[in-house]
Amino acid sequence: MAVPENRPRPEPGHTEQSTVRVDSWIWSVRLAKTRSQAATACRGGHVRINDERAKPAQHVRVGDEVRVRQGERERIVVVKRLLSKRVGAPVAVECYLDNSPPPPPRVEAPAPAGLRDRGTGRPTKRERRQVDRLRGL
Repeated sequence: MAVPENRPRPEPGHTEQSTVRVDSWIWSVRLAKTRSQAATACRGGHVRINDERAKPAQHVRVGDEVRVRQGERERIVVVKRLLSKRVGAPVAVECYLDNSPPPPPRVEAPAPAGLRDRGTGRPTKRERRQVDRLRGL
């Protein structure tokens, strides 16, 4: 009768493979909300592996540099661990080394002139003329 080995269990989502699809990995480490969004980003040219455009089915290995453009910001991460399943945020952060530049500071846009506060009612004739003068009408 065979006795089962007492091996340590791998962490959730951890894979023993040497490569994983890039769209799956981006989704697993929470750089994209859904796998289809990750695949769409790859097809649109927003994902690069080691400075080469990546297709969704392209494989990523430990040590690869992955660049993901998200709007105005570009995330630059180095793969430390491969995942095939989505994991929680604390585990996901341990799977890559983030070399991204800090995000630009958020600038509060000034309120546009001529807009009334919500619930203050309809402007009077005098206020409408002032608004028209401000707009140059």
